Amino acid sequence: MAVSVIGFIGSVFSPWYHWSGRGNPADHCCINVATYGAGGRFTMTDRGETALQASPDTLRVGPSSMHWNGTDLVIDINEVSSLPLVSRVRGRITISPEAITTVELPLTPDGAHVWRPFAPTSRIKVDLEAKNWQWTGHGYFDANFGTRPLEQDFRYWTWGRYPTRDGATCFYDADRRDGSALDAAIAFNRNGEAKLIDGPPRTPFKRTLWALRRETRADAGTKPHQIKAMLDAPFYSRSVVETVVNGEKVQGVHEALDLDRYKQPLLKPMLAVRVPRRKVWNF
Repeated sequence: MAVSVIGFIGSVFSPWYHWSGRGNPADHCCINVATYGAGGRFTMTDRGETALQASPDTLRVGPSSMHWNGTDLVIDINEVSSLPLVSRVRGRITISPEAITTVELPLTPDGAHVWRPFAPTSRIKVDLEAKNWQWTGHGYFDANFGTRPLEQDFRYWTWGRYPTRDGATCFYDADRRDGSALDAAIAFNRNGEAKLIDGPPRTPFKRTLWALRRETRADAGTKPHQIKAMLDAPFYSRSVVETVVNGEKVQGVHEALDLDRYKQPLLKPMLAVRVPRRKVWNF
């Protein structure tokens, strides 16, 4: 079983945000929840700015919230999953970092997009109101910030975070629209200290059901492979992938994003089926 939770101010992949002209990020906010495994659900409701309350330690979007209490990130969820499996998704998820990093990585030379890996090694406690959805495991906590649409600056990117015996290693690789490339490999120890490393080569592996191209880092002579499907969309993939890095076999969450596909206008009505819009909310 696995779970992903993302808080958006300016819901990057919302068709409603795109159609609005992206002039008011606060009017397109969301707490996206995806659960993977038996009884898995997907929620991504685009909400208007009356649903948004934000402070230095709390993000509240309609009925759900994220709160940093000084040691843990506590996520309270009360959402309704989208088609075809419409149902209530409710409960609490707690992320307990082993350490907090001080790392920020600009993804473009001008810093218009920034990745902030707060806690590459964490523990997670899941307590949802659904059968067998009470468990603990390995967790992760990061953030991305941007001042321009992703598709304006990038054609394609992949990201992977792989727990290691010493902590975690993250790879952030992207093909920018100006022809340059981002090739970032960072190793984090359990104290939150980070160092740039010479990562192994970018290595392709099997495409998704939507024929989305995928690649990640792998030692020469080895080939990554998917061991758990998570989210499979025409322009985006999330999965658990096994690869070999510096001689160590590792398994971690991998994402691939094709922004050329995402740019296609016909994709937006398809997304609207999975991303409902709720403009008004009263606390």
